[in-house]
Amino acid sequence: MGFNIAIDGPAGAGKSTAARQAAQRLGFIYVDTGAMYRTIALYLLRHHIDVEDEKTLQEALDNISVSISYDNGVQHMLLNGEDVTGMIRTQEVSDEASRSSAHPAVRQKLLQLQRGLADTCDVLMDGRDIGTKILPDAGLKIFLTAGVDERAKRRYKELEEKGESVSFEEIRSQIEERDYRDTHREVSPLCQAADAVLLDTSDMDLDMVVSAIVNMAKERMNA
Repeated sequence: MGFNIAIDGPAGAGKSTAARQAAQRLGFIYVDTGAMYRTIALYLLRHHIDVEDEKTLQEALDNISVSISYDNGVQHMLLNGEDVTGMIRTQEVSDEASRSSAHPAVRQKLLQLQRGLADTCDVLMDGRDIGTKILPDAGLKIFLTAGVDERAKRRYKELEEKGESVSFEEIRSQIEERDYRDTHREVSPLCQAADAVLLDTSDMDLDMVVSAIVNMAKERMNA
C-alpha cells in the first residue's frame, strides 16, 4: 500500500490546482475525485437523467464506465472510452455533480476505483469526503478551505479566463448553495476529519499552499 494524502474542502478553495502541483513535486499520482463525479454528471446531463428517480439513475449508472488515464502526470477522464477532460469544467456540470453525488449509488460506483488507486500507489487525492470516507487511514489528511468571498473571486477569475460570461454575485451565491448542499447531504457530507490539518488559504498564494502541503507530507513520511 502506498502513502496516501487526503485533501478535502469546499468548492472553489483551490484544492485541485494545489493538489496537482503538490503531487508533481512529491512524485505522487494525483487523483481528482471531483472530476470523476463531473464525468458521471456529464453523462446524466447528456441523457437528461432525473437524478431524483432512483431507478432511472441506477439504470444510467449501469451504462456508465468511468476510467482514468495519465499523460505526463496529467489526469484525463474517460467516459465510456471518450476523453471528456475538457468538457467537465462548466458550471452546469458542476451543479449537476453536486446534485448527483448526494446519491449513494453514485458514490458507491466510484468508491472501488478510488480505493484501488490508493492501494497500489503513492496517491494524493482530493475531494469532499476523502479523509472521512474514502481514505480514512491516509497518512496525511488536510482540510483546505478559504473564505466565501475569496473562493468566489477565484472561481470568477477562472471562468472569466475561459471566456464564460458570469457575474461575481451569481458565482458567490452558487458557492454558498454548493456549500450548503455538500455539508447537509445525508451521504458522506463535507466535514473536516478529526485528525485532519486545517489549512486556510484565504491569504496564501498558490506556491505557498503547495509548499505547505509538500512540507507536511515530507514530515509525515519521514516521521
